[in-house]
Amino acid sequence: MPVYEYACQECGPFAALRPMAEYADPHACPECGTDAPRVMLTAPMLANMDSSRRTAFATNERSANAPKSSKSLGHGANCGCCTGKKSRMTLYGKDGSKSFPSSRPWMISH
Repeated sequence: MPVYEYACQECGPFAALRPMAEYADPHACPECGTDAPRVMLTAPMLANMDSSRRTAFATNERSANAPKSSKSLGHGANCGCCTGKKSRMTLYGKDGSKSFPSSRPWMISH
């Protein structure tokens, strides 16, 4: 959740940690309890953020309402990884171990 800044008429500016869905809503002042409107006193630090943090924030925003699924990744209806069907080329032992009689044993999955 981001930190937003608010300006109380009586007590002055304060910051509060709020959900992004409530960015435009006023927030109660911690001193007097009156509703204070949101203001922008400092610039957001998005440009100074390192790329790994920016990627993590973007991932969190995407997964907040619609997490990734195998259908959203472009797998078709007959995809072997999504249907649960075992490959004809892979042999499974009684203990669940796999052996690969094909010419490419390094290709376990995608």
